[in-house]
Amino acid sequence: MCTNIRNRVWIILAILCFSLLICSTKAVVSYDRKALIINGQRRILISGSIHYPRSTPEMWPDLINKAKEGGLDVIQTYIFWNGHEPSPGKYYFGDRYDLVKFIKLVHEAGLYVSLRIGPYVCAEWNFGGIPVWLKYVPGMVFRTENEPFKIAMQKFTKKIVDMMKEEKLFETQGGPIILSQIENEYGPMQWEIGSAGKAYSKWTAAMALGLSTGVPWIMCKQEDAPYPIINTCNGFYCEGFNPNSVNQPKMWSENWTGWFMEFGGAIPNRPVEDLAVSVARFIQNGGSFMNYYMYHGGTNFDRTAGVFVATSYDYDAPLDEYGLLREPKYSHLKELHKVIKLCEPVLVSVDSTMTSLGDKQEAHVFKSKTSCAAFLSNYDTNNAAKVMFGGFPYDLPPWSVSILPDCKTEYFNTAKIRSPSILMKMVPTSTRFLWESYKEEIPSLSDAGTFAQDGLLEQISMTRDTTDYFWYLTEITISSDERFLKTGVDPFLTICSAGHALHVFVNGQLAGTAYGSLSSPKFTFSQKINLRVGTNKIALLSTAVGLPNAGVHYETWNTGILGPATLSGVNSGTWDMSKWKWSYKIGTRGEDMSLHNVTGSSFEEWKEESFVVKDQPFFFIIKKFWAETRNLSQSEITTYKSQPLTWYKSSFATPEGNEPLALDMNTMGKGQVWVNGHSIGRHWPAYKARGSCGRCNYPGIYIEKKCLSNCGQATQRWYHVPRSWLKPFGNLLVVFEEWGGDPSGITLVKRTPQ
Repeated sequence: MCTNIRNRVWIILAILCFSLLICSTKAVVSYDRKALIINGQRRILISGSIHYPRSTPEMWPDLINKAKEGGLDVIQTYIFWNGHEPSPGKYYFGDRYDLVKFIKLVHEAGLYVSLRIGPYVCAEWNFGGIPVWLKYVPGMVFRTENEPFKIAMQKFTKKIVDMMKEEKLFETQGGPIILSQIENEYGPMQWEIGSAGKAYSKWTAAMALGLSTGVPWIMCKQEDAPYPIINTCNGFYCEGFNPNSVNQPKMWSENWTGWFMEFGGAIPNRPVEDLAVSVARFIQNGGSFMNYYMYHGGTNFDRTAGVFVATSYDYDAPLDEYGLLREPKYSHLKELHKVIKLCEPVLVSVDSTMTSLGDKQEAHVFKSKTSCAAFLSNYDTNNAAKVMFGGFPYDLPPWSVSILPDCKTEYFNTAKIRSPSILMKMVPTSTRFLWESYKEEIPSLSDAGTFAQDGLLEQISMTRDTTDYFWYLTEITISSDERFLKTGVDPFLTICSAGHALHVFVNGQLAGTAYGSLSSPKFTFSQKINLRVGTNKIALLSTAVGLPNAGVHYETWNTGILGPATLSGVNSGTWDMSKWKWSYKIGTRGEDMSLHNVTGSSFEEWKEESFVVKDQPFFFIIKKFWAETRNLSQSEITTYKSQPLTWYKSSFATPEGNEPLALDMNTMGKGQVWVNGHSIGRHWPAYKARGSCGRCNYPGIYIEKKCLSNCGQATQRWYHVPRSWLKPFGNLLVVFEEWGGDPSGITLVKRTPQ
């Protein structure tokens, strides 16, 4: 009897001790050469990038749930420093920048998080995510062995890590974060910078490890990442990549699902067959973590786009800019993920053996005592192949991989698409805009807010990127005996600009415009201008189109008019205007009056639509320029007929339904758009897409060889209007038009399947 009681007591105590042990044991994230290990279990992890500021908080749950339904285990996001610290020590984590809320929603959905802290991110994001104010800290040099930068970088990185710890968001605290990333694609920069770059990368790694996140750190495209930091691969294909330590798993932090759009460029696409084969090849070669960049690209709202990057960041991702399924890409990848998961137990437990099945065909077999999985590959890009494996024949389309979770049955082939294609269309709503206009005045030398200085000033050093616009103002006095007036030949005005666009006004009239491109942001304006005897007012409006987001020491790159600036063809010879005293004004009057928001929109000088002047001289001035440089047809040119530098506003009711909404801006030129005070970004449909569209060239979809579409058309025609920004009635739409356009052609559309 006593013995039985004693045994029962021991059993109860053992159970209690075991329970206490379980409760007190923290979750652990580690790794070995095969995979990440989460709570003692090796995992094959499928991840996808969704950047929280590129959508709205109201969209986040749907995006996350669709990612989960699509077979993802992990959501990856960058941290956007300039969005979170817009001025030194002043932090913002609200609305689209509510990082904690985003991560908690991911956690609630049962997914993990890969947190790419950076804090340099590239990401086609303005200034690569680094705050512009940091550029003007004394002694500052970005991303190198520089004390001011290291101090600022460490301070922000620590703030993010501490915030995650306070909210208990790391996996070791019961949260979803299983990975942290420090820096971003620094290897190529380090190679160019040299010893200072190498010292910086070592310091960066040590700093990150010292923050003790409890989860592994990664550095992408960093071959010499110091152990235990894991170096990872970015690219279209990473099957041949191996980490720099045999004790680390093979991880792919960016598998590019498409590419970003640049104003003036064609729209890039990546066929899902090629995307799927890249994933399968990576897994068959021992890869265990793969992230799609992007899974949902979203929108560059506000002025967050990098230099010449379009407002849309659609990226040809499985979830399109509006959060809708892109088919068959979404469903085909979903099938792939399911099949990979069927193979997961054997993939993480054994290494594969490879055997040749033909000239360009091979089999990768993972076989344990209890299970077997095979990947049959055909690397011939033109010809199908029939191979024998395990005594059975298999048909392999060109450039494809078949996956056999039981080493017998083909469950999936990357080139055999079973999901239907669903094309999306933009359907006009019944919304009609009744426009009012406000003419932006060209500033004079004596206006409030102008200041004078000798020589030409760099634009961003003056604006600090608080606006796209910077005015250069001067006067030219012509005497009656200047030769060009006698002969009737107008002089040439030549303005060299560091970028990105320029409008030239002479005596209040637009004389011409010029602009650069992503590959060549610098440009030269050179054309005849009509001057009169006496004083002539010259006003140059320099427009920035985002700031650079990549490159060695890109913080030293300049924007705006830096010269030379000359006037030639006058009797006294060429005049060098570069050293003259110029007057300057930051931004536009409309911005000063906040015309884009609800309070500023009530300004009394708005004119009703009947007063909007059309067919201005602007149309005739730019007609020849557009025709020659952008290959526009006569019908395309004639749609642009209202005056430049004009603000337009209208009100509208929200259409019924839940379909995503967008503005069709195809009849406009260049400028910015706001809805209820929210900036939906820059519009520039007048910049037609260059490039050569045609048959997709894959494999080998490198930057200059991607599949391209929309050549000769606007790079971006439709601009996303989130429904969460709207109210049932009385929504305020404001457009600032720089070039001139026809606002009567603007329509509100719904995005729906065809």
